[in-house]
Amino acid sequence: MALFAPSQSPAVIVKEVDLTGGVPNVQTSTGAYVGKFMWGPVEQVKLIGNEEELASTFGTPNSAHSIPYHDAAYFLRYSNALQLTRIIDSSGINAVSTTGQTAAYAVGTYSSPVIKNPTAFDQLTANLDSDGHTFIGRFPGSLGNSLRVSICPPSVSDSGFDAWTYKGSFDAAPGTSAYAAANDATNDEVHVAIVDINGEFSGAKGTVLETYPFMSVASNAINADDGGNIYVKDVINQNSAYVHFVDFDSNFRASGNAGTAITPGVTKAFLGTDAGEAAVNFAFDSGGNADDLNLGDYLTGFDLYEDKDIIEVDFLIAPGLQARADQTTVVNDLIAIASDRKDCVVVSGPARSDIILRSSDATITPEIVATAATFTRSSYNIVAGNYLKVYDKHNDKYIEIPASSSIAGLMAETDRVAAPWFSPAGTRRGQLLGVTSVNYNPNKTRRDTLYKAGINPIVNMPGQGIILFGDKTGLARPSAFDRINVRRLFLTLERAIERAAKNVLFEFNDEFTRAEFVNIIEPVLRDVKGRRGITDFRIIADETVNTPAVVDRNEFIANILIKPARSINFITLNFVAVRTGVSFEEIAGQAF
Repeated sequence: MALFAPSQSPAVIVKEVDLTGGVPNVQTSTGAYVGKFMWGPVEQVKLIGNEEELASTFGTPNSAHSIPYHDAAYFLRYSNALQLTRIIDSSGINAVSTTGQTAAYAVGTYSSPVIKNPTAFDQLTANLDSDGHTFIGRFPGSLGNSLRVSICPPSVSDSGFDAWTYKGSFDAAPGTSAYAAANDATNDEVHVAIVDINGEFSGAKGTVLETYPFMSVASNAINADDGGNIYVKDVINQNSAYVHFVDFDSNFRASGNAGTAITPGVTKAFLGTDAGEAAVNFAFDSGGNADDLNLGDYLTGFDLYEDKDIIEVDFLIAPGLQARADQTTVVNDLIAIASDRKDCVVVSGPARSDIILRSSDATITPEIVATAATFTRSSYNIVAGNYLKVYDKHNDKYIEIPASSSIAGLMAETDRVAAPWFSPAGTRRGQLLGVTSVNYNPNKTRRDTLYKAGINPIVNMPGQGIILFGDKTGLARPSAFDRINVRRLFLTLERAIERAAKNVLFEFNDEFTRAEFVNIIEPVLRDVKGRRGITDFRIIADETVNTPAVVDRNEFIANILIKPARSINFITLNFVAVRTGVSFEEIAGQAF
């Protein structure tokens, strides 16, 4: 039956017109952070959803990596979306396999490789092959020195398999794959166990991290059941979180035909032809951490977030660098990125030297103000004026982290429970989670000094907790945009309307298209108005702005006038004593 048949006689025809596809979700809550970590891809953007994923991807921290780890973790207390980038310095190198392979084949030009991420591995494969290391730690860092790869070859009897340390992780001994057997080949299967020999990844020595059962050393081997690739080198490189398989060394090649293809009709034996053949264990060393980051490393990492068409973020979270000059350079670079993107804000704060180990609050206040004065004065920057004392369970100690990640988290949480155009400050939405104390608890006079300088105080209020007590942006002049809620309101509307406007790209600039545009945009603005973000709006997209000259330039202009809602920053309570017998109506309108 036809979905729609036009009536041949008078009738009321009911149709539905869906314009909701042009109205994107206005909720926003994605952060972006760059820092040093124990493990994980380098100079790549990785989306992290929770602390468990943070630890599994970038490693649990030692003391040197505790602060950036907790910066990230504390944002994830509020949001399930953090774009994270690991950076390293020149000392960051990958661990390499050094035992389990022939000595002559273990030395090469890439004996100290820097393989930052899977893309870099693919690009350097040829050079790495000539190096001779069978395996390389998947990412730079000394954590890779804890790895061991153990390979169990096939055997005529089970004696070799029975003696293998990691037999318990596998169902049976390797032998000949179904694909090999069907094509006149034998003894191509291996079991592979990747082990945390020192317990650096898992916390327990000897933990088996990954297993790859019944893999083949034949380069063209496939699973007879589903046709999937079972070539051990390819499978490990596609799936392992810990190692790259570079190539088979001469130990394997001397045993047979490892790394070569099965040729149908040609008899070929691969490995393990001797009964009880022993497993081969590949130990790792030479991995180096990258703890001494310089300014350029941070700038390189944050430059990955320049293009909003590639990566969507709402908060660029500045780290707390030690020196004021370095902190200023990074923050101003982030402000430039946010100003260019026009869809996110920077959350920054003072340098560590401004606040950590200072003798008194009186000495801290002018230092914070002095650092903030070096930041570009912009509504795209939100300055959090404190450091937070938190507990590091991984190293059993208390540490002090910048408040910037938690303040970005408060804004993400505000998006969830209210909307981006609500202020994230105060007792309703501004209470920080999981914080033991603040490094610096400014009194009223010092809060006044900070706020006048565009710095948002974070205070410990008795009975109420640790609270963000300000909602200013870094804009120097009085404006609606000197408040967080207004800046984020406009970012939200601009993003939503920009996306919606793409629906009329390449259409005719005529009354029909202009009306279509207004019909798409109005629901967004009405929704925000109904949710208290704006008090009124008007859209002007007619011929008064789309003049013949504009049309002839293939342009379309729409003026969107908005009256933003304002947050309360100051409350005056007048308690008035009146004489007996005085009517309240007589004095109700008086100014006090």
